Amino acid sequence: MQKDLSQLTQALLHAAQKHGADNADAIAVTGTSISIDVRAGALEHAERSEGVDIGLRVFVGQKQACVSASDVRDETLETIAERAVAMAKLSPDDPYIGLADADQLAEDRDCGKLELFDATAEPAAADLEDDARRAEATALEHSGISKVQSASAGYGRRQVHLAASNGFSGGYERSDRAISCVAIAGSGTQMERDYFGDSRIFQADLMTPEEVGQRAAENTLARLGARKPKTGTFPVIFDERISSTLLGHLMAAVNGSMIARGSSWLRDDLGQSILPSHISIIEQPHRKRTSGSRLFDSEGLPTKERHIVENGTLMGWTLDLATARQLGLTSTANAGRGVGSPPSPAPTNLAMTQGPQSQADLLKDMGTGLLVTSLIGSSVNPNTGDYSRGASGFWVENGVLAYPVNECTIAGNLRDMLKTIVTANDARMHLSRVVPSILVESMTLAGA
Repeated sequence: MQKDLSQLTQALLHAAQKHGADNADAIAVTGTSISIDVRAGALEHAERSEGVDIGLRVFVGQKQACVSASDVRDETLETIAERAVAMAKLSPDDPYIGLADADQLAEDRDCGKLELFDATAEPAAADLEDDARRAEATALEHSGISKVQSASAGYGRRQVHLAASNGFSGGYERSDRAISCVAIAGSGTQMERDYFGDSRIFQADLMTPEEVGQRAAENTLARLGARKPKTGTFPVIFDERISSTLLGHLMAAVNGSMIARGSSWLRDDLGQSILPSHISIIEQPHRKRTSGSRLFDSEGLPTKERHIVENGTLMGWTLDLATARQLGLTSTANAGRGVGSPPSPAPTNLAMTQGPQSQADLLKDMGTGLLVTSLIGSSVNPNTGDYSRGASGFWVENGVLAYPVNECTIAGNLRDMLKTIVTANDARMHLSRVVPSILVESMTLAGA
């Protein structure tokens, strides 16, 4: 199949140049996805999808256009190439677009070394259904769990190939397995819900359904009796399950597209201190068995490890070729793309420096405050960094959990929040974003 995708992308490039494109790049994706949902011990939903999608980007001078399709017949390739060229001719000039030079392209394209694909046989639908049933049954064994909203198991595999008229041609294959469970306890206005799930590249690494159901039930039962917390200014701990959202807001602020538009709250902070001096954020695109890993980006440039933040200091932006040219910089090989759009900057695997303390230690240090385990909604101003989100979790008194809380809002400014953070040592190392529990020194809570 990999050879077929390679031939397909080359056929797209040939058609584009035949119809008048000066340059072009193409992407082809084929995949299989299976999803099984169980409720009340019975199969509720089963879905399987297979298909091939193709995308073509053409350049006519400094104009570009993108088209996509899920039909790979020869006549379709000709049609979309002709239409893409016609669209490009009508597009405005963009001085920053263009392919990489041949000497910029990645030489190492053997993605097998990253262990992104599990070659074991595709699981049968009956086996996935059994996984979901076992997760549900384990959750229901716990006294207080009234029902399971959903228990799911899934499998996916995808092959991707990229090619461009500058000579680049490379691809990779990925797989994933997942189990999740959402449990409910209580009733009426006292009803609480929580979940747990696990997703891995290799079946052998996946948690058992019983472990997933157990964690889902425990998370849900811990929320019973929730009430609103106090209103005021308090320290807040972001639990490891949701702490990566803070890193996500920071990464959005250092994205080259935001910087080029001048719409980021960090636009003037390159080389400045934005985190405590002992904390770094490292991009690690070559980590094995990790979903975000890749040897080359969507423009064929070689990826490498880099510090985004080093010892608290912001070291650089996340750039593709176009944003790098606009900013007068060099691409960081962070181009990502889908079949229907041009490349744009996107990070790969990220890791934040962990501290020596456990989450329990952070709770003791915090004394009185809020442990956030769930976030809803989002109001983050990209220009100023003002932050406000709905939250639930646990009120902490004298360093120990006092009672569960819900229906509250936490607010602050990301610039101030990030400068005071303290990290725990509980990050899950297999995730693409390795982020531990994070203590923020002071936030505004709106509760009772």
